[in-house]
Amino acid sequence: MVVSKPEKMVAMALDHNLSLENGTKPEDDHRGLIIEEVEGLIKLYENGCVERSLKVMPCVSPFLAQDIEVNARDVFIDKVNNIWARIYVPKCNDYEKCNKFPLMIYFHGGGFCVGSTSWKCYHNFLGKLSSKTRCLIVSVNYRLAPEDRLPAAYEDGMKALIWVKQQAMMSQYSEFWAKYCDFSSIFLGGDSSGANLAYNVALKLGTSDISPLPVKGIILIQPFFGGEERTNSELIKVQSRKSKLSLVASDTYWRLALPSGADRDHPWCNPLGNGTRKLENMKVIICVAEKDILKDRNLELCSVLAKNMGNKVEHLISEGVGHAFHVLDDSQFSKNRKKEMVSHIVDFINQK
Repeated sequence: MVVSKPEKMVAMALDHNLSLENGTKPEDDHRGLIIEEVEGLIKLYENGCVERSLKVMPCVSPFLAQDIEVNARDVFIDKVNNIWARIYVPKCNDYEKCNKFPLMIYFHGGGFCVGSTSWKCYHNFLGKLSSKTRCLIVSVNYRLAPEDRLPAAYEDGMKALIWVKQQAMMSQYSEFWAKYCDFSSIFLGGDSSGANLAYNVALKLGTSDISPLPVKGIILIQPFFGGEERTNSELIKVQSRKSKLSLVASDTYWRLALPSGADRDHPWCNPLGNGTRKLENMKVIICVAEKDILKDRNLELCSVLAKNMGNKVEHLISEGVGHAFHVLDDSQFSKNRKKEMVSHIVDFINQK
């Protein structure tokens, strides 16, 4: 059992043998009614108790198969708030003769409410992404809502960057990975809510001093945004079975993640609602899934950043696949689309 903020909320594993529905409870259940739920992933009860499923996706150790040719290790960033990272370092026969690796700071998805960098799907994806891009990847495990609503995740993202800066400035590197890292070539990345997190952290860089760390670009994979007014891709009555995000789930995640009383036009959810801030001196790639309810929002963000803000923006539409296909869809068709997406990311990173 994981306990967080016991005076307000308690997080625990979800027992799949229970078949509770909204508005129902066993007579001896002290938690009260279920007031919010994303089926199979998370439940919030009247008394503040939070249940998350530990069975939907297994957590795994840093071990990777030999053919991936990447070493991985877990490190703490902030022990007090349990912020940690899984570090992926491409293998090299002779590290002394190898060029140093670019650094990608990556944030996992999960609607800000579920997910972990140790989930098997993320571990496998990021291990292979590190191998293909030849990037050193710092995959950050940040605090989750509703126990820690936004901006907690954004604060954790900034803490990760400050931690990286501390490693870069040490005359003798304390972390095993730092001596292999090219701190002059840094990228922020993430998928779904993790892409939202990367975007909002990138916005903060204009007002925060993380020099001498130059962030060259951001990699946004199906970024999780919303708004009170629905887009055409959100209004599709029959949503694709290929997509792992429904409109109902999206709305629930936002109710759990945003500050109490905020609606979906809050700028953390809808960055286009009251004008869009420029990402200072950064190039951007936005990876869009054709069958994703977020497709229209993602494409609109591409357009606004490129035309109004003057950023160099690339985008890729992966045809025939839905939200989170790159981590949750094991079909051969999806694997082919993922291969194409990773190829575009490699080109993006290697641009001069």
